[in-house]
Formats: sequence, structure tokens, C-alpha cells
Amino acid sequence: MDSIFVGIDVSKDRFDVAVRPSGEAFVVERNAAGLDLLAARIKALSPHLVVLEATGGFETVAAAALAGAELPVVVVNPVQIRAFAKAIGQRAKTDPIDAAVIAHFAEATRLEPRPLPDEATRQLADLVARRRQIIEMMTAERQRERRLANPRLKKSIARMLKALERELASLDADINDAVRGSPVWREKEDLLASVPGIGPTIARTLIAELPELGQLGRKEIAALAGLAPFTRQSGQWRGRNFIGGGRTTVRCALYMGAMVAKQHNPVLKAFFNRLVAAGKPKMVAIIAVARKLLTILNAIIRDNRPWQTA
Repeated sequence: MDSIFVGIDVSKDRFDVAVRPSGEAFVVERNAAGLDLLAARIKALSPHLVVLEATGGFETVAAAALAGAELPVVVVNPVQIRAFAKAIGQRAKTDPIDAAVIAHFAEATRLEPRPLPDEATRQLADLVARRRQIIEMMTAERQRERRLANPRLKKSIARMLKALERELASLDADINDAVRGSPVWREKEDLLASVPGIGPTIARTLIAELPELGQLGRKEIAALAGLAPFTRQSGQWRGRNFIGGGRTTVRCALYMGAMVAKQHNPVLKAFFNRLVAAGKPKMVAIIAVARKLLTILNAIIRDNRPWQTA
């Protein structure tokens, strides 16, 4: 019997569902009754895999409901779906077509389902994301301030910055309460922060955005963070390796950690200097440090042992 793959296109008001290889398709409303119906109909199919496209948070409730029904669910990056649609020559775009493309993608890739973050982890991720947005707004206001000469506008920006600073302090307190109030998260934060180069902000970003840390191998966790190198080669031609994809916020956090670690972490400082001495460009060396840092953090959480210099 053929394995069954389900693709779901999530929109504001409905779920478009496509099934492969049967070609079955149906639509349910995006409400409480629709979620129950969606889970029941898909469960009756006994699918090998159910794939949803990340759509600005609309998919979260559906993914949680399907996971709660013990269905194998994966949420994928829309960029992957668009690239796949382009590869198979599917240029038309409607909700039913998108669902069919997602189902085809599920059948072609056969991704491995992973446990979804629990509600507390999702809430922490939202707090961390909001903190990042506040910092971006503060950076934008400071850049505007440098370009202005009008005193009244400068005062306006100063007032806005004070308000954003208060909001940032409030968010930091909420994040601290969430992390330090959970014995599991507190232990994880202490383990991660034991590594020179990892402070509370990076540790909490990893807890919120990379809950798989410590559960995957080094190659899998590097790919998830977007730090796995991709090789470009054709015949005799060899291009430079590059990184991409994965979780951008995690990759950025690890990059910042690598910048600190190459100065203050004795192991990673020696690793960075060795790469540069061997002729590697500094940016390539920093990315290598970030990847090695992630490998170390993954092992620390896996083994439940803090950083040791010896």
C-alpha cells in the first residue's frame, strides 16, 4: 500500500487540504469545529506525513491540533515550498494548488517529523521575538536621530527611545521570570551560559528558538540553524561553500556568540586563529567558529554537563 502524504495550505479563514497519491482534496473552515474535523479526517487517512507551510502564525494552532491527535506533522519554510513549485514548473497559485504543491513536496522530501514546541516554549519564543523587534525599532530611531538637525524632532525621538527602553526592560523582566521560573529552562540556561561567549540573551534565544538542541546530531542541528555548508560543484568547477536557510534568528545569535567567543573562549579563540593562519578569510573563520560553538552547545545540553576548559 502506498504511503499517504497530506499538504495543508493555511489561510485566514480556511484550510485547503490535498492528499497524495490519491489526489483527494477538501476544505474546512478555520475555526474550532473546523480544526476538529481537520484532525478527524486526516487521522482516518493514517498518513505517513502531514506538512503545513509557515504562514505568519496562522499555522500554529492547526499544527498543535494535529500533533495533539498524534499525527506526524512538519511545518516548513515557505521559501522551500516556492522553490519546489518552481522546480516542478508550477507557476499558478491558488489555495488548492498550493495545498497540492505542499502534498507533493511532502511526498518528494519525506521529512522527519519532530515534536512541536510546547505552549510555554512558544510563548517564550514570542517574547524573545518581541524583544528583537523592540531593539530593531530602537536602532532605527537612533539612525534617524543622527540624520536630523531639528531640535523638536530630536526630542520626539528621545521620548520614543525612552518608551522603547521601558518596554525593553519590561520584556527582559518577563523573559527572566519565564526562564528562571522553569527548573528545566533554568538548568539549560546555566549550562549554555557556562560556555564563554554565551550570555543570557543568546542562551534564551536558543532555548526559545531551538528546542531541538541536544536532541539531534551535529550535522542535523547545524542544518536546522542554517550553519551547515552547502557545496557548489559542477564537473571540474568548484565554487565556494556557503550557508543559508535554517532559522535566521538562531544563526544570528550564534554569529554574535562566535564574535565574542573568538576573543574570550580559549578553545574557540585558538580555533579561529588557526583557521586565519591557514589562509581562511575572517568571515569564513567566524562562521566555522559559530558552527563549532553550536556543536559544543549541542553536546553540553545532550550530556547535561557544563563547559570545562580542561
